[in-house]
Amino acid sequence: METTAVREARGAEAPRLPAPPPSPAEPPAASPTPAAPRARPRLIFRTQLAHGSPTGKIEGFTNVRELYAKIAEAFGIAPTEILFCTLNSHKVDMQKLLGGQIGLEDFIFAHVRGETKEVEVTKTEDALGLTITDNGAGYAFIKRIKEGSIINRIEAVCVGDSIEAINDHSIVGCRHYEVAKMLRELPKSQPFTLRLVQPKRAFDMIGQRSRSSKCPTEAKVSSGRETLRLRSGGAATVEEVPSEFEEEASRRVDDLLESYMGIRDPELASTMVETSKKTVSVQEFARHLDSVLGEFAFPDEFVVEVWAAIGEAREACG
Repeated sequence: METTAVREARGAEAPRLPAPPPSPAEPPAASPTPAAPRARPRLIFRTQLAHGSPTGKIEGFTNVRELYAKIAEAFGIAPTEILFCTLNSHKVDMQKLLGGQIGLEDFIFAHVRGETKEVEVTKTEDALGLTITDNGAGYAFIKRIKEGSIINRIEAVCVGDSIEAINDHSIVGCRHYEVAKMLRELPKSQPFTLRLVQPKRAFDMIGQRSRSSKCPTEAKVSSGRETLRLRSGGAATVEEVPSEFEEEASRRVDDLLESYMGIRDPELASTMVETSKKTVSVQEFARHLDSVLGEFAFPDEFVVEVWAAIGEAREACG
């Protein structure tokens, strides 16, 4: 009830107007619908045969074997025709070799089987001067030839040549470390035969030998901030580009793989660096390596050097 003072201050009351009709009841606000999870974009990669072809598009692969199968399907060839792939270059450039990661905008060039050749080699030294890698799908091939080495003096042998047989013994399906071990164990002063398959080359690549005595840093071939990580076991995953520490540590480990075992394998090096992050001592690191990569049977002194190299990379990168 209003007081007398307030009523007097307002003056005479105006006639009351009829109350407006009640507004229709508004429907209750709908509860917010949870946003549907954003659909993952399809990852489509462009590809060509390195010696020349139209551009194809591939998708839906999770490892290297499936990648080769998709490329083969796109061009109507057998997957076993593909020796290896390079990223963003049609040349036999081992610094652009496809490893365990593909940048989401990278262009894939597939190098297919070309001519087969046989060379006779006499092992006059313990080391032949070869660095071996493999394509993850059954073919080991030459990644580097050391200047001044036994193999360097054989003009017919080139970087990129796949090693198909040693003394008529097929090594198709063997991993790079197995092939390197076979070559190390060949007796000295006794000739042996290598059957090699060179990649089919475009006209502008004929005559290219591509050898190096040095060990340049592997070129960073990833585009953008994410890469597709291919795994030998399990599904491929989209990941951030490796950190400065991961790149430096992987490079150092890859150098040790070459010096100890005669192989280069950035994916293997990366796996070893990842394994080190889960451990706090070299003993624990060794146990984890045995459980993850036991087939390599790494010697103790090698594991110690790898652990030290990863630690040095961590310090160097702050």
